[in-house]
Amino acid sequence: MTRKLTREITDDLALSRKRKRTRVIVLFAGLTAALVVVSVVSAGAGQYGIPARDVLRVLTGGSLEDPYAEGVLWAVRFPRVVMSLLVGATLGVCGALMQGTFGNPLAEPGVVGVSSGAAVGACLSIVFGWTFLGAFTTPGIAFAAGLLTTIAVYTLSRSGGRTGTVSMILTGVAVNAIAGALVALLMFVGDQSAREQIVFWQLGSVAGARWPYVWVVLPLAAVTAVVALAAARRLDMLSLGDRQARHLGVNVERLRLVVTCAVAVGVSAAVSYSGIISFVGLVVPHLVRIVMGPGHRVLVPASLVGGAVLLACADLLARTVVSYADLPIGMVTALVGGPFFFWLLRRTRTSAGGWA
Repeated sequence: MTRKLTREITDDLALSRKRKRTRVIVLFAGLTAALVVVSVVSAGAGQYGIPARDVLRVLTGGSLEDPYAEGVLWAVRFPRVVMSLLVGATLGVCGALMQGTFGNPLAEPGVVGVSSGAAVGACLSIVFGWTFLGAFTTPGIAFAAGLLTTIAVYTLSRSGGRTGTVSMILTGVAVNAIAGALVALLMFVGDQSAREQIVFWQLGSVAGARWPYVWVVLPLAAVTAVVALAAARRLDMLSLGDRQARHLGVNVERLRLVVTCAVAVGVSAAVSYSGIISFVGLVVPHLVRIVMGPGHRVLVPASLVGGAVLLACADLLARTVVSYADLPIGMVTALVGGPFFFWLLRRTRTSAGGWA
């Protein structure tokens, strides 16, 4: 009787693992297919339409009869598509990291002040007309300001040699409020042209993406992704609670520091070239968690690919939904993410404070 019961339990566990593996395979196959399709369609869409077959021909090393179309693809469309994928992937994976670190499905990269800090840096460069780094001046200052703001939040939230999640969130709220006030002050000080540039930057866009910008963001995004994948198993332990994670051998303080630094680097690099793009880091990890559960070894890579797909789709909508207009991509993600955020709050409230 005991052997039979043991065999049944073993068979059930094996069946459960098989089903989970199947779901993981289906999820990543679907995300990969969506990534390829939206990238090809996005590269061909625009005021100068290029058929998908021509896009694929260029990507596979062929050439087009129309040299202008080929030039548009390499000089304008491909850098923009790649930048949208990089920014979306970074925001998605950083959202998963923040939610895992804080143990809260409503956490997102902006909690630690990185986006608002980058906004202050960009506004300083725009208002005072700094150009000492050429075209890289505004993104460079935004990147540095985002890093410094995150370091300030982490340092100010430490107490007794430890950094609690509640104190870090509250510190982030205060720093975000101060950064918002500084941005408003800089808009007041700046002239009309500076105000327009600040508003456009805050709405977010990858319209100005070029290959040199892509090569700057790529290694920083890659570092963030590698750190996220390496930290996935420890984040699973951290979800049990700080005390339990320490008993399992996790250095909680060091894990939070590493994750915070990775988020600061990745998000600072992303928003310095794209502006503030909201809700991607909130929506994508939560949707993946609903489908696959809270395990970070699947959640982290799926959020990375899912974020890339979502932002590429948003950029495609921004370029095509209104003829002869390029809408700010941050506005598109906010229009989609806002209603989802209300739904998420309601769902979280009815789940008695647990994972939604």
